[in-house]
Amino acid sequence: MSGPWVVGVDIGGTNLVVGLVPVEGGEPCGLRSQSTQSERGPDATVKEIGRMVADAIEDVLSKEGGASDQVLGVGIGCPGSIDRPNGMVRTTPNLGWVDYPVSTQIANLLQLPTVLDNDANCATYAEWWRGAGQGVEHLVGITVGTGVGGGVMLGGRILRGASGSAGEVGHTTIDLNGRRCSCGNYGCLEAYASGSSIALRAVEGLRAGSQSVLTELVDGNINQISAALIYEALQLGDEYAREIMLETAKFLGIGIANLINTLNPDVVVVVGGVVGAGDYLFGTIREEAQQRSFKSAFEACKIVPGQLPETAGVIGAAGIFISEMPGQS
Repeated sequence: MSGPWVVGVDIGGTNLVVGLVPVEGGEPCGLRSQSTQSERGPDATVKEIGRMVADAIEDVLSKEGGASDQVLGVGIGCPGSIDRPNGMVRTTPNLGWVDYPVSTQIANLLQLPTVLDNDANCATYAEWWRGAGQGVEHLVGITVGTGVGGGVMLGGRILRGASGSAGEVGHTTIDLNGRRCSCGNYGCLEAYASGSSIALRAVEGLRAGSQSVLTELVDGNINQISAALIYEALQLGDEYAREIMLETAKFLGIGIANLINTLNPDVVVVVGGVVGAGDYLFGTIREEAQQRSFKSAFEACKIVPGQLPETAGVIGAAGIFISEMPGQS
């Protein structure tokens, strides 16, 4: 597919993903993915993003034809509190960045215009534009990965709020005296339902004496347990993994019920690795949300898995850039 293209950059707590998205929409080209290695600091991460983007552009132009001026810009999705007008990441607990001008740094490195947004906003926009939420006006996205994020589309537009922090679903409180969250608060949804929190709850139970095939899967080193491994154990029929995922689904159902009652969306899309648990997870999520939602609001809303599991962040970051180009509605 010939250009023009926009680069999408998805900065996650676990992985960096980049790709080129056609302006008219479609599957990203030249996809690159690697671990984030946030411990090296933001400058090293930006340098790595620059290398990945340059490789992706070279790859796409060599295969599809066209000149470098057909790459129009870069959309960037990053977790945490975002200052969009100034292209700044104010704080992002899962990366450890504070007041970092990521948009300017990438723009200077690549000599391309950039647009920055929250990563969950990007994934939500992607599902609305090209995924599970096409054709609806009011959509909420929940991203479950290293953390738990959220994005809100109302009337076909991203809701950002007075300071750009709207949609931080993961930092709504579901337990007044609950677990400590990476943000410093207690009882946040993220502290129970993120991938890292799912693994932590599983490890705590094993240390307390629970029996599971998980121990065998990691050769006894339970600190190596991940959410993905728990999904694997679930597929093997492990009862303890089933209990962990059932509890996770209930936590997510509580969070989704709060959103349904507050925002009355047409669709709630759940995005991220947790979707791998499939119908088992979503059946329980829907049951819990139904118990806690107003009847009319729940009946008007579909709770569905995302349709862009590996590329939502890249597609959405590029899509938001495209939506802000001159001449776009």
